[in-house]
Amino acid sequence: MASAVFVILFGAALILGFFGSRWRAASMKSLSEWSLGGRNFGSVISWFLVGGDIYTGYTFIAIPALMFSTGALGFYALPYCIMLYPLLFIVFPKLWQVAKKHGYVTGPEYVRGRFGNRWLALAIGITGIIATMPYIALQLTSTQVLFGALGWSGSGWLAYAPLTIAFLALAGFSFQSGLRASALLSVLKGVLIYTAVLVAVIVIPLKLGGYGAIFSKAGAKLLLVPPSAHTFAQYSAYGTLALGSAIALYLYPHAITGQFAAASAKVIKRNAITLQAFNLLLGFLAFLGFMAIAGGVASDPAFAAGFKTFGSSFAVPAVLMKYLPDWFVGFCFAAIAVGCLVPAAIMAIGSANIIVRDVWTVFAPWKNAEQESSGARWFSVVMVLGGLFFVVAIPIKEVVNFQLLGGIWIIQTVPAVFLSLYLRKYLTSWGIFWGWLVGIAIGTSMVVANGFASSVFNLPLFGVTIPSYIALAALIPNLIVTFALSPLLRGADKDETAAADYHEEQSAPSATAPTPGTGGLHPAH
Repeated sequence: MASAVFVILFGAALILGFFGSRWRAASMKSLSEWSLGGRNFGSVISWFLVGGDIYTGYTFIAIPALMFSTGALGFYALPYCIMLYPLLFIVFPKLWQVAKKHGYVTGPEYVRGRFGNRWLALAIGITGIIATMPYIALQLTSTQVLFGALGWSGSGWLAYAPLTIAFLALAGFSFQSGLRASALLSVLKGVLIYTAVLVAVIVIPLKLGGYGAIFSKAGAKLLLVPPSAHTFAQYSAYGTLALGSAIALYLYPHAITGQFAAASAKVIKRNAITLQAFNLLLGFLAFLGFMAIAGGVASDPAFAAGFKTFGSSFAVPAVLMKYLPDWFVGFCFAAIAVGCLVPAAIMAIGSANIIVRDVWTVFAPWKNAEQESSGARWFSVVMVLGGLFFVVAIPIKEVVNFQLLGGIWIIQTVPAVFLSLYLRKYLTSWGIFWGWLVGIAIGTSMVVANGFASSVFNLPLFGVTIPSYIALAALIPNLIVTFALSPLLRGADKDETAAADYHEEQSAPSATAPTPGTGGLHPAH
């Protein structure tokens, strides 16, 4: 029964994705229409889209798994996500205004327009693409966990057959419908995941004797951080990890794509306030890790094979299968699987945008808008196939290592994408470029020095050791170099934006076309 319900709901989601091109139908010959939905999503659709983009299916598997394996420290995800929204409220309305004014569809394209330096934009773009690839792979891996729980397994390449079919379908509807498909699916995902989680956190505790019994079985070791850990070092590691992760997340191509699709800067501000509702859902979801402990799923012979294959990631499927009706298990699995489809599609689209606007045009500008849009659609397929390659050819541990590096690399684009919105007269492109290079080199060397075992590095400063999230630690020398070299490397930049572009948006849209040189159809600067 679980498999039947899953197939019906997941199949319906795929069909809905292909239907996306007919929803608010527009010509897909325009890159803005295909990849940003014409920048026309209002508050409700944007709320679901951004929520589906940021709170991925991998999140719904990984956070309870972290609670299951390490305990209360898994709640780290909540303050991290809470810190996202002040950043969203402050930065993105301004970035959206500039992008809308000049027709930018990516963060690196804004950087190119802001500084007139195609090489800096290329560096920022490639960073985003490389950082996104393992992110897509993690969505595929989470879906593979669900397929394994349903018993859809085989030997050799057959083990990946269901996953391959599902994500080739994803590539198909992304190619045809673009971001409109993701928007429709994000609404379905929101309804499914809210229903699944709210039912699970009510029904399962009733069968386990209530939350008091669950917490008692989880034990003080997992529920509370021991007094010995209440040190400056622990606070430093925890705090920098949360802050650095929050800063990095909205620099990923998919996060920027979701924001650029909004109909106005006010939509972004409203959602920055109301998206906290997803954090409430995430908090409820995290408790599934404790429920898995209380239910003893790890020692249940029925789930031994699943834990052996997938480790703690199998905790969520196991606790759902043990305590919920079979048909509702299929419903929950479909909710999580659709939760993987939405962000994976947006990641592929966001990366494809960068390839056509910020990589390809450096060497061979597109002849017309239709050719550019067609190129982006095909590159989105390539990104999905690249994610599949990661899953099939690379062990999951290595995929996680790449994801670790991705967060460290993407945060090095802060000066180019975020700070340049506010320090227009001070920062210069080559100062930012050398700062970016220093940050990438130092961050990567720290990860290697840790043996890829941890994202926290012990920094020796003035005789004191300060544990810090590597991404944030590497960002500091990046900023030092950027601010030190920017005054010394002036003269070559050509800013096509104006001070007025960064002010509060106009009430009526401009009747003029985007500034020449911003549509990806021109020789690169």
